[in-house]
Amino acid sequence: MSLHVEVSGQGEPLVLLHGWGMHGGIWSEMALQLAEHYQVYNVDLPGHGASAPLPNFTLDKVVEQLVAQFSEPVSILGWSLGGQLALHWAARKPEQIKKLVLVTSTPCFAEREDWLFGMTQETLQQFAADLEQNHAATLRRFLALQVRGSDGERELLSALRAKLFSRGEPHLEALRGGLEILRDADQRSTLPGIKQPTLVIAGERDKLTPPEASYYLAQTMPNARVVEIEGAAHAPFLSHSQLFTEHLNQFLHERI
Repeated sequence: MSLHVEVSGQGEPLVLLHGWGMHGGIWSEMALQLAEHYQVYNVDLPGHGASAPLPNFTLDKVVEQLVAQFSEPVSILGWSLGGQLALHWAARKPEQIKKLVLVTSTPCFAEREDWLFGMTQETLQQFAADLEQNHAATLRRFLALQVRGSDGERELLSALRAKLFSRGEPHLEALRGGLEILRDADQRSTLPGIKQPTLVIAGERDKLTPPEASYYLAQTMPNARVVEIEGAAHAPFLSHSQLFTEHLNQFLHERI
C-alpha cells in the first residue's frame, strides 16, 4: 500500500507532513515556493486526501509506510501531528533523516501531571465523542482553535475551511487514530536521542501547542533551536508565510 505523494522541483529532498484531519493541499502555496530550491514530496497521510486508509492509524504503522515510501535520506517539514510523526520517524530510522523542521509541534499533545503544555484530557475526550456524532463539524471546530488569536484570524480561518475538504473528507478510522495519537503519545523520553539538526517553529499565540512546548523540544534535543513567530497561532506557514519561508530556507541551506 503506497501513499499519495505530489512531487515537484529539484534539489535536496524535502518531505511535507500535514496535521490532523487535513491533507497535503494545506501546503499547496508553500510547496510551490519550496520547489524553487528543493525536490518537494507533499504527502497525503493514510486515510487523508488521495491516500488509502490503514487498518490501524498509529505512530508505528504510519511511520512504517513513510519509511517504505522513501528509500533515500530526506529532510522533513512536519506540522502539528506531522511533527509528531517526524519525531517518531527520526527516532526509529535516524539514518533516513537529514534535518527536521517541527512546526507548532510537541512531544506530548495532551496535558499530564508532569506536562502542563498540552490540551486537557477532558477536551480531547470531548473531541473524540463529537467526532463520532459529526466529524465534519468537529474538524471545523478544531480549525477555529488553530487560528484563534492569530494575526488575520478571520481570513486565515476562511482559507483553512476552504482547504479542509478540497480533496474529499478524511476516513473516520484515520481521524480516530490521529486523535488517539494526540491523546496518548508522549515522546519526551526519545528526544535526547534525536540528533539531527532541528528547527522548531513556534507560534506566539498558539493555543493548541503553546510556545513552551517548542522551547522544551529545543532544550531537550541535542541539535535543535527554536524560532517564535510573533502574532502567529497554530499555522504560521499560512499567517506569516514570508517570514516562515525565510527561517526555513536559512536553516535548510546550512551545511550539516
